[in-house]
Order: sequence, then structure tokens, then C-alpha cells
Amino acid sequence: MTNHIKSDDAKREIQLIQEGFEVGGYVANTQISTAVYLAKALDKPILVEGPPGVGKTELAKATAAHLGRELIRLQCYEGLDEAKALYEWKYGKQLLYTQVLKDKLADLMEGTNGITEAMVRLHEFDDTFFSPEFLEPRPLLKALQVPDGGVLLVDEIDKSDNEFEAFLLEILSDFQVSIPEIGTIKADVKPVVFLTSNNTREVGDALKRRCLHLYISFPDQKLEMKIINKRVPGVPESLLAQLVTFVQELRTKTIKKLPAVSETIDWARALMLLHTDELDEDLVRNTLNLLLKFEDDIESVENEIPGMIRRARGET
Repeated sequence: MTNHIKSDDAKREIQLIQEGFEVGGYVANTQISTAVYLAKALDKPILVEGPPGVGKTELAKATAAHLGRELIRLQCYEGLDEAKALYEWKYGKQLLYTQVLKDKLADLMEGTNGITEAMVRLHEFDDTFFSPEFLEPRPLLKALQVPDGGVLLVDEIDKSDNEFEAFLLEILSDFQVSIPEIGTIKADVKPVVFLTSNNTREVGDALKRRCLHLYISFPDQKLEMKIINKRVPGVPESLLAQLVTFVQELRTKTIKKLPAVSETIDWARALMLLHTDELDEDLVRNTLNLLLKFEDDIESVENEIPGMIRRARGET
């Protein structure tokens, strides 16, 4: 009986997450909302993989909005290092204070006897220059300092180097960092952490073991229609079905870059601006560049457009 009650409570929490996402404009399936629920309950990061444009980054934004927490984003790139991700010292401010100290040097040295005593007096100011006042927190340190934990998004982790991945793993293991001049800073409340990957390289096994894994694929037709209807209100039902059917078939083609959900949304907005009620050949040819980003891809499907339109419109 107790287990049944707990199970119902968990299902209700997952349902509330899903409903909260939809209120904010993010349409998620049960698998996604379950992963978010478990990540929060287990204090584990989520590694979100999948093709570009399926809503990986938007998931972190939707979670932050749903929880009412601050979103802190770290965009990864080749060569990203600890200084850019964790903290830096405000060198400009330190130089300014150094100049002030220099101008007041005579006053500070007043009453000292000899070099040794003068050096002791100067060393009293060492800690001042390496105090929290002079510290410039970067995304990882910010995430540890947010009072309610916040939501940390480490975007496109696959673009970073293996060395940075190992450093990140160390931070995520304890949610704390040691700054030699200040000491250990530990998160009072652990942030909800999302790491996204477009699979440009294989993420290390150690990091994968630390995280829950979530793969977001292209949505099926029913879910994509629901997403478009949420993000582009007012699309006529017949046009909505046609444009999503067309995009779904387009993703079955052998092309360089399959159209993402974000591009379907852009196409729907464009069709609404053009005041169209249904797909036709000229309209599709003139707007296909919103879906396909390579000229070779456009040329490869050009001869198939009439048939794809007929199928999208339900014609034989």
C-alpha cells in the first residue's frame, strides 16, 4: 500500500513537470519529464544527447522556468579552460587598488623600523587583493553560489577537450571547488545540471556514468504537431498537418542536415506570414531554404517536391 502511494506521488510529480513545461511553451513527452524528476530527486546531472535542434538546450531553459530558478549557461568550445569556466581574478580592479596602495605607501610605512617590519606591514594587504571582492565567478562557480541551487546548463560538452571534461567531472562529483587564496566553496544546494551533446565526439565513460542519460530524437508526427501548435498558435489544422507531414518525410531523405524542430517552427511562422492555407509547389520551393541549409540538399529533393506535397495533402 505504501509503495503504491509513493508510486502515485512520483507519477503526479512527473505529470506536474510535464504540465509546467507546456505552460512555458515546451512540449515534453513522459520520458523527458521523468528524467528531469529523477535528476532532481537523485541529485544527478542529465547528459542530453540527440541531433541539433530537437530541444536539448530548451529543456534546461524550461526546467529553470518551471522551478523558478536562475539559469546559468556555460557554452563549451575547443580550448575552454578552467579560468573561463570557473573563476578569474579582477586584474583591473587589483591594479587600481595597487595604485592606491602605492600612493599611500608613505603613510603605510610610517612608524616602521627597518625593512623587515615594513615587509610585515605590506604583507598584511596580501589577503585583501585575493579576497571574494576581487573574484570574478564564471558559470561553474556561479552555479555553486546560487542560494537555491539554480539550473546549470553545460551546452555542447562534446565541443570541449578531454582535459576539460575530466575537470568538469571533478566539479560535478562533489559540487565544490578549492580556491587556494580563499578556501573551499561548496554548494549549499546542488544545482540541477544539464549537459548537452550533439555527438560530434564520444563523451567519456566516466562522465556518462556520473550522469543520467537522455536521448531526444526527432518527434513523431503527433508530438511535432503539438509542438508547432504550442509555439505557433493559430496555424489552420489542415496546414498544420500538411507542413508536419512534409517535414517528417523530408527527414527520411539522404541529406546532409535533417530539418530540426526549430526549423519546422520557423517554417510554420513563415507560412503564417504568407497567409497560406495549404502547401503548393511554388510556396514550398520559395521557402524550402528555411528547412534545408545546404544548396545540395535542396537540389537533391527538388524533383520529389510535387509528390511530397501530394502525400502531405492526402492526395493519391
